Amino acid sequence: MATLTDIINYINGIVWGVPMLVLIVGVGAYLMLGLGLMPLRKLGYGFRMLFRGRAVTGEKGEITPFNALMTALSATIGTGNIAGVATAVSVGGPGAIFWMWVTAVVGLATKYAEAVCAVKFREVDDRGDHVGGPMYFIKNGLGPKWAWLGFLFALFGTVAAFGIGNMVQSNSIAAALYDSYQIPKIATGLVLAVLVGAVILGGIKRIANVAGRLVPFMAIFYVACGLVIIFLNLDKVPGAFGEIFAQAFTGTAAAGGFLGMVIKGVARGVFSNEAGLGSAPIAHAAARTNDPVRQGAIAMLGTFIDTIIVCTITGLVIVISGLWSGGPNGAALTSQAFELGLPGIGSHGVSIGLTLFAFTTMLGWAFYGEKCLEYLLGTGVITAYRIVWVIAVFTGTVLKLSFVWLLADTLNALMAIPNLIGLLLLSPVVFKITREYRFNNR
Repeated sequence: MATLTDIINYINGIVWGVPMLVLIVGVGAYLMLGLGLMPLRKLGYGFRMLFRGRAVTGEKGEITPFNALMTALSATIGTGNIAGVATAVSVGGPGAIFWMWVTAVVGLATKYAEAVCAVKFREVDDRGDHVGGPMYFIKNGLGPKWAWLGFLFALFGTVAAFGIGNMVQSNSIAAALYDSYQIPKIATGLVLAVLVGAVILGGIKRIANVAGRLVPFMAIFYVACGLVIIFLNLDKVPGAFGEIFAQAFTGTAAAGGFLGMVIKGVARGVFSNEAGLGSAPIAHAAARTNDPVRQGAIAMLGTFIDTIIVCTITGLVIVISGLWSGGPNGAALTSQAFELGLPGIGSHGVSIGLTLFAFTTMLGWAFYGEKCLEYLLGTGVITAYRIVWVIAVFTGTVLKLSFVWLLADTLNALMAIPNLIGLLLLSPVVFKITREYRFNNR
């Protein structure tokens, strides 16, 4: 076992190393330039389409465009927003936040292109549901000779989902509730298994309905707590931004901030916004829409909301607190920073936020893993998969998961490689569709 762990550790260091950072940021920058900065220029359009997308009818798909985004956000707004940001700041200093913003800006274009391809090249399975994502747009967009690449994505996604999207999340919830309220981990596991099972056994429509209600609530609750702290410390905000920009380009912070943020922060939070990972387009492929560009404009909001809003709030609270230098790490740092800002309330807000974030992550990743496995083995395995998923939720609360976390972290990086290759090769299609789209007439 020790030898296997050493091998996975070695691979992990490679796939989360500088070449991966160059690939992710480089593909995002290439797409952003090829789109003529459209994702930045059309953020307002994306928000308009999002709110119109709450009640779309008469178009192909299973869930509304709004609920497709909420399903994607249910998987992306997670422990990375609490623990990942704290780790990035403690390793790289406040300048790490600046590099998060940089990756988020180019990530807008990546997330847009992923959703455009997912909708354009999606299929209808033998249950009558629309299915898509990197495995489908690679196979249908690039042709049979590239199908092996889609197969690899689906294989990596199926296995990784049980780690980062399931057991790691339930383990985080059980630990947080035990540390804060002394709730036994077995009790937490049983309740989580029942709640997760009640949702995912109903398929994507029930997952989307729950996400459409829970995700806005949990995001607003967490952001509100952070904004109150920031408002109470307005005099410290200019200094906090000054530290972020000043340290972003110093030798230590630039290296520690960028690499620390990505390897220790974003990698540990599964790319907080998942731009480039290839998971979110699986949810957007189920959207009730006939328009790839419109859904792409909605999809890119996931990166904006997750990183520019939620992660920035977390980072500012930590920098304002002054605890980032020489203090605790991970979720404990965020908890202490919030408690310092809101005594008697802040740590509870973080515990509740972590619980809700991790719970919805299990819902979103249940769907991602299911669609990856369906691509590999067909729809006949879906019921069995959902049962095994519920069992894994309980198992995750009572086991030590260091190896599971390491393996899932590595496979998450490997998921990104087929996805980014597919996006690069299909980028002319994305550019052409976007150029022909009349934004002003919609």
